[in-house]
Amino acid sequence: MARAIWNDTVLANSDDTVVVGGNHYFPIESLDRDKFRSSDHRSVCPWKGEASYFDVVVDGDVNPTAAWYYPTPKQAAAEIAGRVAFWRGVRVEAGGERQAG
Repeated sequence: MARAIWNDTVLANSDDTVVVGGNHYFPIESLDRDKFRSSDHRSVCPWKGEASYFDVVVDGDVNPTAAWYYPTPKQAAAEIAGRVAFWRGVRVEAGGERQAG
C-alpha cells in the first residue's frame, strides 16, 4: 500500500502504484479529488511527453503544481497513463518506506 500525504492529509491511497524515475505514479481513481484543482502549468519530458499539473489544496493551503500526470504519454511511458505523481513536499509512504517529495 502506498499513500501520498501533505499537511498530514492523505491525498491518495493505492496498492497499485507504478514507480518510474523514483516516483510512485498513483491511479487517478485513488486520489481524494476534493484536494486537487487543475493548473495551467505544463512541462515536457523527452521520453514521457507533455505533463499537466494539479495544485494540491488542503484546508485552504495551496501547494501549487504539486502533482503531475501525462494525459497522453509517449509509447515509452505508456505504463503511467491515467496515473499521477507528486513532489513539492508531498510525502509518499510505500510498504514501510518513505519518499520525500
